Amino acid sequence: MRLSSLADYAVVMMSAAARHCGGIARLNATLLAEETGVPLPTVQKLVSRLSAAGLIESTRGTGGGFRLSRPPAMISLADIIEAVEGPIALTACVDGASQDCCIDQSCRVKPHWNAVNGAVRGALAGVSLASLSQAPLSQVPA
Repeated sequence: MRLSSLADYAVVMMSAAARHCGGIARLNATLLAEETGVPLPTVQKLVSRLSAAGLIESTRGTGGGFRLSRPPAMISLADIIEAVEGPIALTACVDGASQDCCIDQSCRVKPHWNAVNGAVRGALAGVSLASLSQAPLSQVPA
C-alpha cells in the first residue's frame, strides 16, 4: 500500500500549517510552497480539496489565506488522506463502486475486508496532525 504523491504532499502541507498554528494569522499558498518545496499549483489544488473537506478555512482577497479549521490534535492522518484520496478502501470490492472481479460472487475473503479497512483507518486515525508537526524524538536537541 502506498499513498499517492498528492496525499503525501497534503500531509506535508498540513504539518507545516500546524507548525504555524497560533503564529501567523493566515498562511498563503506561496508561503507554504516555499516552506515545503511542494510546487505552487499543487499547493493551490490541495488547499481547495482540504478546504472542501473542512480541514482548513480559506479566505480570499486582501488579508486572505487559510488556516487549520480546528486544532492540530483534532485532525488525524486519516482525515487528511481521505480528503485527498477518498474513503480508505484497500480493495475495490468494499468501496461500493462497480468492479471487474471474476471471483466477486464466490470470494470468501470479501466479507473480511471491511474489518481490515477499519483497522487500517483506525491506525491512521490514531496519528494526529499535532504529532506529525513535531520533530521526531531522534531530532530533538538534548
